[in-house]
Amino acid sequence: MTPGLRRLYSPRPVQVETGPDNAPASLDGVAVEAVRERWAVDDRWWEVESLRRHYFELALADGRAVVVFRDLVNGCWYRQRA
Repeated sequence: MTPGLRRLYSPRPVQVETGPDNAPASLDGVAVEAVRERWAVDDRWWEVESLRRHYFELALADGRAVVVFRDLVNGCWYRQRA
């Protein structure tokens, strides 16, 4: 990347607690009211570092709507801004 430039909307690490179905139950201590949508991405499988993620669109108890994903390669959770 060229000096002085930065990526827009880079994923940010978040703290997620999951429920029995492995879907997020809370995000940074805020309860999840509903999982609006979920999908999976499995891309760049031909490369050494593949992209494998489970995405969730969430409605939170504080009124926010957010998209988070779990990186299936490293197991960490991230918030993704569209």
